[in-house]
Amino acid sequence: MRRSRRRPQRTTGTLPPEGSGTALDRGHALPVRQWPITLVLAVAAVGLAITSAGDFKVGVLTVGSSLLLGALLRLALPEVGLLAVRSRFTDVTVLTFLGAVIVLLTLVAQPDPWLHLPLLDNIGKLIGRQRH
Repeated sequence: MRRSRRRPQRTTGTLPPEGSGTALDRGHALPVRQWPITLVLAVAAVGLAITSAGDFKVGVLTVGSSLLLGALLRLALPEVGLLAVRSRFTDVTVLTFLGAVIVLLTLVAQPDPWLHLPLLDNIGKLIGRQRH
């Protein structure tokens, strides 16, 4: 009997991403078992609290750092629970890219940027803005 090479009409199941097992066993409470995502979310919440308290740059830097922390945890730990969404490579790449972009944009934010990039002055000239 010859098997059909057609794809199934619907997906019957999916496999969890690599490393999606809980970081600790079932003897611990859920936030403790899922400590990597709990830590990343706690650091991001602290960053949002700092931002809402009035220190924009430090708060947003903390939020960007939480994404970089998530990338580091995903890269270094074998099991990270809910922090694993796709493959390890995809998770680390996306978290690193987003964290780095947030940190970079915060460092060059006006007024009084902490990082001065001459390229940004040239872009401002191209769109017709005067240099300050």
